[in-house]
Amino acid sequence: MATSWQLTVDCADTGRMVEFWCAALGYVPEPAPPGWASWLEYWRAAGIPDEDLQGAEDGSGAVVDPDGMLPRIWFQQVPEGKAGKNRLHLDLRRTPGREQMPYAERRAAVEAEAQRLARLGATVAWVNAPEGADYFAVTMRDPEGNEFCVS
Repeated sequence: MATSWQLTVDCADTGRMVEFWCAALGYVPEPAPPGWASWLEYWRAAGIPDEDLQGAEDGSGAVVDPDGMLPRIWFQQVPEGKAGKNRLHLDLRRTPGREQMPYAERRAAVEAEAQRLARLGATVAWVNAPEGADYFAVTMRDPEGNEFCVS
């Protein structure tokens, strides 16, 4: 039996990260569990003290695939900032690959997606386009500096 998993990202501003990654991935903020009007109501019923529920009225801090097929991503608020390069990151595949699309079209699609993500608050870290290679990708940083790639 396979193990269920989610990706957890440490961050300072869960609301900002939920908004950015929903727009970037086509995900939605995680809805409250069935039978509960809100996450705040759910957590209070679970016995979580109110002093530990700051921001809970804004949701769970997670984003989910609206079709329920892809992994959940939870943005965990932490007090410290990002200290170094990610050891794990997302690769956003916006093109079908070399066999299905010519280089110029792939590059244009990746550049367009990088521009869209930049308008949402990401920044370009560097472009991955080795001289003479049939490969193009853009490494970006989300609004809190976490690296991810677009290819």
